[in-house]
Amino acid sequence: MGILKNIFSKKKVDSSKKEEKSYLNWLPLTSIDQIEKIKTLSKTESIFIFKHSTRCGISRMVIKKFESLFSEEHQNLKVYYLDLLNYRNVSNEVANSFQVIHQSPQLLVIKNGNSSYDASHNEVASVNLSRFI
Repeated sequence: MGILKNIFSKKKVDSSKKEEKSYLNWLPLTSIDQIEKIKTLSKTESIFIFKHSTRCGISRMVIKKFESLFSEEHQNLKVYYLDLLNYRNVSNEVANSFQVIHQSPQLLVIKNGNSSYDASHNEVASVNLSRFI
């Protein structure tokens, strides 16, 4: 009887559960040409580049933690997502253009055309985003 009751009864909607809104809007970084655009944009605001390996367990864990750092005050931050496996040439150019050693996962903050901050591995998950606003 309990099984049939569960199937045919109306489910109560728990109004106390709110749908979590994401304040992070990823911008895909897929071409070397975008690097110059990032340098230009960085003259007026901080630009983030998140380098991610889709086959790496650590990278998967870190990206989830990184995404959870974003709150309403961070919703206008420009965050580029770079898939290292599909865009290795772009990753190499990012390392060269911003004079950083390639790591994964890795976060770069670009300001005035240069990397003003970089973090890798678990350090990415504890960055204070507000300091770059």
